[in-house]
Amino acid sequence: MIRRVALISEHASPLCALGTVDSGGQNVYVGQLACNLAASGYQVDVFTRRDSPELSEVLRWCDGVRVIHVPAGPAVFVPKEEMLGLMPEFTAYTIDFCRNTSQSYCILHANFWMSGLVAADIKQQLGIPFVITFHALGRIRRKYQGPNDKFPDERFAIEDRIVAEADRIVAECPQDEEDLIRLYNADPAKITIVPCGFDPSELWPIHKPVARNHLGIKDDERVILQLGRIVPRKGIDNAIRGFGRFVKSHGAEARLLIVGGERSDANAPEEPEITRLKDIAAKEGVAELVNFAGRCDREQLKYYYSAADIFVTTPWYEPFGITPVEAMACGTPVIGSNVGGIKFTVRDNETGYLIPPNDPEALAERIADLYKHPKLMSVLSRQAIRRVNDLFTWKKVADAVAAVYEEVLTAGYPIRHRAEDQFDPVERGFQETIQVLQESSRRLRTSILKVAEALSDCFASGGKVLICASGGAGGEAQRFAADFLGRFKRTDRPGLPVISLNPDFGSFASCSEELGGDELLERQVEAFGQAGDILLGISPLGRSLGLIRAFGMARRLGLRCIAIAGGTGGELNQLSDLCVLVPSSNAQHIQEAQMVIVHLLCELVEERFGFRRRLEDQRPVSRTVVKLPRRHPQPRTGPFRPSKAVS
Repeated sequence: MIRRVALISEHASPLCALGTVDSGGQNVYVGQLACNLAASGYQVDVFTRRDSPELSEVLRWCDGVRVIHVPAGPAVFVPKEEMLGLMPEFTAYTIDFCRNTSQSYCILHANFWMSGLVAADIKQQLGIPFVITFHALGRIRRKYQGPNDKFPDERFAIEDRIVAEADRIVAECPQDEEDLIRLYNADPAKITIVPCGFDPSELWPIHKPVARNHLGIKDDERVILQLGRIVPRKGIDNAIRGFGRFVKSHGAEARLLIVGGERSDANAPEEPEITRLKDIAAKEGVAELVNFAGRCDREQLKYYYSAADIFVTTPWYEPFGITPVEAMACGTPVIGSNVGGIKFTVRDNETGYLIPPNDPEALAERIADLYKHPKLMSVLSRQAIRRVNDLFTWKKVADAVAAVYEEVLTAGYPIRHRAEDQFDPVERGFQETIQVLQESSRRLRTSILKVAEALSDCFASGGKVLICASGGAGGEAQRFAADFLGRFKRTDRPGLPVISLNPDFGSFASCSEELGGDELLERQVEAFGQAGDILLGISPLGRSLGLIRAFGMARRLGLRCIAIAGGTGGELNQLSDLCVLVPSSNAQHIQEAQMVIVHLLCELVEERFGFRRRLEDQRPVSRTVVKLPRRHPQPRTGPFRPSKAVS
């Protein structure tokens, strides 16, 4: 029977042009793995986000491989750092596609943490096992990038969940395996090391004069190559500084060729990172010797690699690094950082040199050493070609990954229809609720804390909170208001100004001829809301027209809008400044989780006021205790009109 595999790669499509900010090694990995799996008999579908309106939903890419363009968010480029909010839509579409396909998938292979989240949710819904290749780990990235890491903090909890729930984890190098065990408590028995690779039919050594003639480079030039994505973590600034020290310290004439970037035309408007790198080259006094060639097509790579004397790659963090393997495949010695996957692929003193990251002096010395010993350079070149062909071809990679798939499929994981087979309806109901609550605990910690902070700040600055709800969530809105107005757990804090807006049209019979049912909440917001207040809406799926109109009025009046919803949050999510999204599309489970969230918010806000009270008590004499104002406009029984009396 033909195995059918779903590769999930939310931001890295195999069709994208390489060398841009979000297109690099993962795109190559997914494309090459898909094609080589298909060549060995698998049917492969690659699920990736649709980022252009001109892309068809299903594209037959090569024999045995289809690319499925998933509609999630606008059909335009979205930076991967901003893509997490699109994953519920991505997941829903993929689940629907899996359910309606003629032949089911035997396994999912997720690439990157957001795709891992999608795969974990699909496994939960459909029982399909999944394998994950992370390509980069959030905790490692945050360690090295600090505040420059723009991924949300939720990434860490999501990665923890993926590590726990994945049927197998593919680590790309020993360092990757060590990081997974040390930082994520991964089970070593679930981890298999499978490196990245290169395609011998795409990359091979070309006679240097031929390659240089093709690129217009002089035969007698000393050429050092840096190729890849133009992003700070790749250490291109260190390569420029090291090259500059080499030129100055050794009086050498040479050229540093930098290939990559958003533009294929080097004369096109510059990217900010290239401008920064050019400034560094100018400060090092080598601006005329550093050339930015722009992005090149895959067909041109073998010429650049073969034309160079030395390939330099000095990132301060690299999960694997495909470019050193590609350079060695073309017979070019590599000087690389002794980090991550590079210290696995490059053998020090055998196929090149390993140096510390961010050490331009060490780089300069190693460049000089190679140029002083041209025979050594030839030996390193031959050994590099032998090493990568022995260990790092994409066929070997695909065979190893396929072996991982077969181990998972033959291990007899009892996951399909497990709930239906083992649990009666009562226990199944509890289990489903527990799963939603556990998933909410993993995903919603940060957003719940942000909402609690916003509510506390609103109360502290003299504002009030208007609460409204739709459908069965009305009771939660009233309980929320009662807990704030009264006391939830603490007895040492004042009542807090909260008004529960009434969505019941029958309670306002006197204005029944003037207002439609969907206008009622909107009119109450208009009457009671002021700039600086908060409107908090509770809705299972965020589709209530009454709440949507109320949020629109709140935004016009300058209120801050907060939603507690489920699924994708619907239009309410788009109108909110903060949104807590319960990870479920089942209205009953969403409401159960919303009850817990409401109680957590009450407790968190009370704790903040208790902390402020303790600070006041610890102050010495002449304390001035500022009491929170209580501004409780009384609901009127007549028709709603904008009221100037509300202050």
